Amino acid sequence: MTTTTADSATIAERFASNDVRIEGRDKVSGKTQYTADMSAPDMLWAAFTVSPFAHARIVSIDTTAAKAVPGVVAVLTSADLPPGKRSGRMIYDIPVLAYDKVVFIGDRVAAIAAETREAAEAAARLVEVEYEELPAVTDIASALAPDAPVIHPDRDSYFYAGKTPPPRPHPNTQGSARITKGSGDLDAIFAQAAHVYEHHFTTPRQHAGYMEPHATFVWIDPAGVVHVYTPNKQPFSVHRWLSNVIDVPPENIVVEPCAIGGDFGGKGLTIDEFVCYYLAKATGRPVKYVWTYLNELQASSVRHAADITLKTAVDANGKFLAHHSIVIYDGGAYAAGKPAPTLLPGGGYSTVPYHIPDALLEVSSVYTNTIPGAHVRAPADVQIFFAWESHIDIIARDLGIDALELRMLNVVREGEASLSNEHLYKPQGLAVLDAVKRDFEARPKPPGMGRGVALVCRHTGGGKTAIDATLSADGTIEVVCGVPDQGSGIFTAVRRIMGTTLGIDDARIHVRRGSTQEAKNDPGSGGSRVTHIVGRAAIVACDALVAEIKHRTGDVFDDDASFARLAAQAARDGAIAVTGEFDASSHDEAHPADFSFSAFAFDVAVDRETGAFRLADALLVADVGRIINPIGHQGQLDGGFVYGIGSSTMEEMPVDESGKVTTLSLGEYKVPTMMDLPPLRTILVEAPAQGPYGAKMAGELSNSGVAPGIANAIFDAVGVRLFAFPITSERIYEALAG
Repeated sequence: MTTTTADSATIAERFASNDVRIEGRDKVSGKTQYTADMSAPDMLWAAFTVSPFAHARIVSIDTTAAKAVPGVVAVLTSADLPPGKRSGRMIYDIPVLAYDKVVFIGDRVAAIAAETREAAEAAARLVEVEYEELPAVTDIASALAPDAPVIHPDRDSYFYAGKTPPPRPHPNTQGSARITKGSGDLDAIFAQAAHVYEHHFTTPRQHAGYMEPHATFVWIDPAGVVHVYTPNKQPFSVHRWLSNVIDVPPENIVVEPCAIGGDFGGKGLTIDEFVCYYLAKATGRPVKYVWTYLNELQASSVRHAADITLKTAVDANGKFLAHHSIVIYDGGAYAAGKPAPTLLPGGGYSTVPYHIPDALLEVSSVYTNTIPGAHVRAPADVQIFFAWESHIDIIARDLGIDALELRMLNVVREGEASLSNEHLYKPQGLAVLDAVKRDFEARPKPPGMGRGVALVCRHTGGGKTAIDATLSADGTIEVVCGVPDQGSGIFTAVRRIMGTTLGIDDARIHVRRGSTQEAKNDPGSGGSRVTHIVGRAAIVACDALVAEIKHRTGDVFDDDASFARLAAQAARDGAIAVTGEFDASSHDEAHPADFSFSAFAFDVAVDRETGAFRLADALLVADVGRIINPIGHQGQLDGGFVYGIGSSTMEEMPVDESGKVTTLSLGEYKVPTMMDLPPLRTILVEAPAQGPYGAKMAGELSNSGVAPGIANAIFDAVGVRLFAFPITSERIYEALAG
């Protein structure tokens, strides 16, 4: 990291003030252009004919009536595409259009391009498809039965982008992982332990809940270059996937910059680019497709439902000795949305922040004939931490140990590895729990209420990125990066980091996203990595600028005025262009990653007659590093908490026996509003970190502990344990009624 001319007090002062978001004014004024806003004079609209069956063989497709609709320019089926065209992030198992069969309700069978959206949708309804319905499996148990129908019989022929595909003990297994720790002799430890606890939990499918639905705009210029506008948060990955699937050289594909209207993990996989390309190629005209929320809730990627069994051996004093987890995720009809080599959500298992010497974690995901699963904000964490923090609460109550004290006894400390073997850089779990304890001591539990607590942990992701910075003679710096800002405020953070590093006015620095043709490669938004890796690359770029200015002028600057003078001198014969690179692709015991801890405490009042409950108070204690932009940082914590309230208390996508999602509108799939939120108090615990100026992640820190914290408070209030969420009055009433 560069030696800035500013002292530590000046740095603290600069970062302590709130900053206006670079893109904020354009967003609130309506000036920002999203993908759905893109248009061209000769643009066509796309629409799709989708399957009404969860599992069926396609016998025939008749497009005659669809082609006769006025305004229709092209109708495509898989017969019009090169054979075997499938896409995905790690495993390419989702077809551009269904070939011989469909595997969930909403699978695409035909694509239409027409002059208007209305004509395209009318034609899509007129495509006649004859199906031979096949037996469907719509839950984990039936998918793993010995005689279960195989959903992807040709799975072994699909392209896999990793080195070695994960083990598949059943033909319907998508991916799996087996994580071991310690001696491996769990049976002996369980046999000798003072206590052994085993509990089973289930978690639901959930939509990511972004405001902007998926949309895609594709056009091919006269030179044959394919231009793509998409709200995908990983544009360089889209660039690679397109080249692989449509057989166009990478240099002839440009993923253009555009705004993203929310992501929350749900826009890591997008599938429209491929079929829109084929429609644009067939018609010679630009093509746009915009999803409705009916489409979103019927067919977009969702958080995996999960079936989780936890078994823990504990000594007489409450110390954890050994643990065995069996986790099975419902991956839905396709595994395409998962980028990890194991084909599991996230790493498959969360960084459970407790020290347990011996452990076995068995994790798998399975194909079912349902809506596909993918990454959604803090993938795996929401599922795993609900189970774990409920499990710990049960253990504490049975042992007669305060739930907070049991966590403090077992929380991972420096030099210890987490349950899943991660090595943590200066873990702060104990400090976070201590802050909760002090709050409890100062604020006794109100009479008639239950109080629950939960502790979670989340890594700061890694990756390799680079940014370009160009200094002009007028003293302005243009920064071009490849990472999209999906709402997290990274461009503002980069400007603040560079302004502080150089000791100049932030207003001199202009940050924007470039296309895949202009910007350097970037892994995209996700994994809570962006501030860490892009911010560190920005500091490297500042180092390069300082060195080049000194090389050209023989002088150094120490404030904004001297910077302006030397910039004019150094760049008078041409702008200074530098690149800042940073690589945090891997971590090991010698180079542990940053992990952030957060604890939640809730005071809850429950009506025993109806099960209705009220969240009277919510406390979030977060372990944080250097805060680059206070209002943006608090916004991430608050937004994550609201997200957690939604997933914990109302959001669920049930699937009926036919495989159909039964919550196909935002009237049925409820997301939280301001009226649903309790008062939230936040305590920040300062902690060392390795990000730019000691910054740490915040975006995925405050949603995954909400459900167990509320569930534990409800037990404390009325003595009923919920082993599934969302936590609703109906579930509480049923539990109270036995």
